Formats: sequence, C-alpha cells, structure tokens
Amino acid sequence: MPDRKPVAVITGASAGIGAALANVFADNGHALVLVARRAPQLKVLADAIEERGHARPHVIVLDLDQPDAAARIEDELRETGLEAKFLVNNAGFGLMGPAASLDRGQQLAMIDLNVRVLTELSLRFAESLVRQQGGILNVASVASFMPGPGMAVYHATKAYVLSLSEALHRELGAQGVRVTALCPGPVETGLSPVPVETEFQVRAGISQDLFPHLFSRRVERVAREGYDGMMRGRRLVIPGSSNKVAARLVRLLPRRAARRLLRAVRSNSK
Repeated sequence: MPDRKPVAVITGASAGIGAALANVFADNGHALVLVARRAPQLKVLADAIEERGHARPHVIVLDLDQPDAAARIEDELRETGLEAKFLVNNAGFGLMGPAASLDRGQQLAMIDLNVRVLTELSLRFAESLVRQQGGILNVASVASFMPGPGMAVYHATKAYVLSLSEALHRELGAQGVRVTALCPGPVETGLSPVPVETEFQVRAGISQDLFPHLFSRRVERVAREGYDGMMRGRRLVIPGSSNKVAARLVRLLPRRAARRLLRAVRSNSK
C-alpha cells in the first residue's frame, strides 16, 4: 500500500475552538481535514486558510450524530490517500437547565456526540496515530472536574472525556502517541474587547455573564495553548490561571463543597 499523506483531522471545525485550532494547526504546517455539518462555514474557513498561503484543507461535510459517521470519515481518508496523524475531538455541545426538565432526546444526543463519537474516533484511528507517531487532542472542559447542577449531563460527559484522555495518555503514550485533554473555561470570540458569545454558549443557553470575566479566555489563545500542550506531550492543559486554581481546588474539596462553590461562582456573576 503506498504511503498516505498525514493529516490532522479536526471535528466541530466550523466555529469556535474548532476553527481556532484549525488555524493553529495550519499555521504550524499541518495538512488538515475539517469535519462539521455546515458546509458554508467550512468553506469560509478553508478559503481563509488557503488565502494565508497554506494548503487548502480537505473538507468533510458530515453530521457526526449519524451512526456510521466515524466509518465514513475513515473511508474518505482512505479513498483520498490521507491518514490521520493527529485527531482533534472538538465536536460537542451542552444544554443548560435542570436535567429532568430539559428535552431527554437532546440530552441523549449530547451523550452520543460528546462521549460515543469521541471514543469511537479515538479508538478507530489509534492504529494510524501509532504508525504516524501523532497525537489526540480531546476538547474537554473545566467542567470535567466538578459536578454541575444546572448542566448535569454536560458536566458528566466532560468528566468522561477527561478520564478517558488521561488513561489513553498512559496507554498510547507507551506507543509514541501524545494524548492531551484541553480543559478550557468560558471562551470569547471576535476582535471586540467586549466578550462575544460563542455558538456553544448560544446553543447551551448560557449568557455572557454566567461566569466572572476572569475565567474567560480568548478562543485563539485557548487553541494555541491546547496545540502547544499536545505537541509537548502534556496530559492536561487548563488555559488561564483562574481556571487552573478552580480545577485544583475542586479536586481537594469534598464534592458537596465543590457543588456549593460552583453555585456561588455563578450567583456572584449575575
């Protein structure tokens, strides 16, 4: 079998952290495969990357909710002579509100995307990542470290992502594959000094002022820190000193106290 071209596969690449990571990978010389369900946004991103003098990314327009999505990505890479060297599992969403009151179908879809799809892609491409001596960057959240009343299912999915990533860091690291969990807090987009809601926040129903501004970080900076951390083989990247302190603190506190701390942070931001 002829050698295939190594690429970085980025899911949820049409906006937010995914788009920012696509730019960072491109700026560091990686060929890209961008996966998302919205063709217009992917085209705009691919055009912008190409206009900056980089190779045009290969675009896969695909809804990852489909049961065969991971297999379709693998098939398209094979048919186009590409092979995953890096995998960025960024696709995911959250919903805010009491779990018993939110739409059950949407919450199960959240689990499917945030957990099952990420797991399937990580395991499906493990062989090629070992062959290419590449890496996995799983976008988790500072929510991974604490239970989240008001976003219960979302926090639980991100706790899974963190746990899986830390285990794969050990298992695949022995075979030369870097596995990193990126755990950002709230992110800001746009050029304005005023925070702009991301698409994640809009879909989740999270207002800009839910968390104090000191927990927020520009999406471009989050992407750079995640990329640099993975390339250095770090197990965990938590952007921002306030988020680092919060993540460490809740690991030391009793779980009841951690829940109270989260409620207090949200209450004081309003």
